[in-house]
Amino acid sequence: MQTDLARPPLSHLSISAVERDTGLSKDVLRVWERRYGFPVPERDAKGERIYPLDQVERLRAIKRLMDSGYRPGKLLTLDNRELSSLSARQTRARAGDDVGELQRQVLGLLAAHDALGVRQLFSQLVMKQGLQAFVLETIAPLNRAVGEAWVRGEMQVFQEHVYTELVQVVLRSAIHAMPLRPSRPTVLLATFPSEQHGLGLLMVEALIAPEGAHCISLGPQTPIDEIAAAAAAFNADAVAISLSAAYSGKQAVAGLESLRQLLPPAVEIWIGGELVRRLRRDVEGVKPAAAIGDVLAALREWRATRATQRSAERARNA
Repeated sequence: MQTDLARPPLSHLSISAVERDTGLSKDVLRVWERRYGFPVPERDAKGERIYPLDQVERLRAIKRLMDSGYRPGKLLTLDNRELSSLSARQTRARAGDDVGELQRQVLGLLAAHDALGVRQLFSQLVMKQGLQAFVLETIAPLNRAVGEAWVRGEMQVFQEHVYTELVQVVLRSAIHAMPLRPSRPTVLLATFPSEQHGLGLLMVEALIAPEGAHCISLGPQTPIDEIAAAAAAFNADAVAISLSAAYSGKQAVAGLESLRQLLPPAVEIWIGGELVRRLRRDVEGVKPAAAIGDVLAALREWRATRATQRSAERARNA
């Protein structure tokens, strides 16, 4: 039992592991701790520094921005939201030219009714980028570009439908090709009644399935009581709801409040999609993902919380 206590809990990394993970040396970590008050390590049974995973994630973001030319003194004064915003701007600036060219290429293929060309291009990009990067760096901005082209009258409805179907075909193929090694959390994926857009669910699955999450999709337009029944039947740890821009904000809030009442408190509710940015108020007990990548943070937070709980249980039973 003493050996277990000497190891960092699963929710923490040792200073050597942080050095390997982030590329920041032990000396730099100690200097920042004294000079800037961050990171704030805890101590293990031997008195050695151990770092919570949320701090490690922040250190990774700081190191990426330092590699782009930012000074650590400035970065360490930013809160997590400001740091995330700066990282996003830097990513967009770095990838802007490539994304713009890709958008023009895809829109051109759709205008020429070359569905095979779009599918081949997407399949190549999945192989090149990896599934998660393909969703975050290619499909998320492409969805906006296609939507804007439709609003401007540059794309017909059937072309937008073709695009959506091609994305779904490629994502499903990539997901099905992954080895089946699902673990917790078990995440139920659904949309509310009259919400017909299911692409967001598939994008979420493509992000968290490679992390080992066990995903069960109910598809679009599932009655709220059926979502709750399925969560109980599959012993779900979280329910992910996709809300498109076309969905009613008032209806979404009412549905989320109803679902929260039907689910046990331990079952988390994650919401994502374009509507999330326009909701006028938060719903208690619901975690919003304003950007598609935020679902990964929700997943990692769930696992870190569970790891902390398990460590506490082991300590009580020791």
